[in-house]
Amino acid sequence: MDVLTPDQRQRNMKAIRGRGTKLERLIGHGLHARGFRYRLNVKRLPGTPDLVFTQHRTVIFAHGCFWHGHDCHLFKLPATRRDFWLTKIKANVARDARDADALAQLGWRVLTVWECALRGRTKQPLDTVLDQCAAFLFGARQRAEIRGLED
Repeated sequence: MDVLTPDQRQRNMKAIRGRGTKLERLIGHGLHARGFRYRLNVKRLPGTPDLVFTQHRTVIFAHGCFWHGHDCHLFKLPATRRDFWLTKIKANVARDARDADALAQLGWRVLTVWECALRGRTKQPLDTVLDQCAAFLFGARQRAEIRGLED
């Protein structure tokens, strides 16, 4: 049973934004301080990537573990309206895969940074995550993920 009333839950859900999240800001500001320049939420690219590094032909998605169905301790399927949430999150996961494939077809390299990399009991130090992002930007791999440390 939900601990919030339907009106409270609706207000909470309306307050959730898809841009300018703390995760995006931490990564963006940290990489900017290291000399990387980027654009935010480029709509002309599939999936409207969170950070776009045109000089490196690389995009970074900063994914929240709940909204993107990550298999970590931060994801827990809600007890109420399970069918609705399962359908929604499966659609998000499918869309993420489709967008990453489309970006790869256009010649972009894709890095996904998961929320659990910087939050929760498996988080890594911010500098470690930023080092991994910088290594990807300078590297040759087409796709990679940064996740939390294993339990």
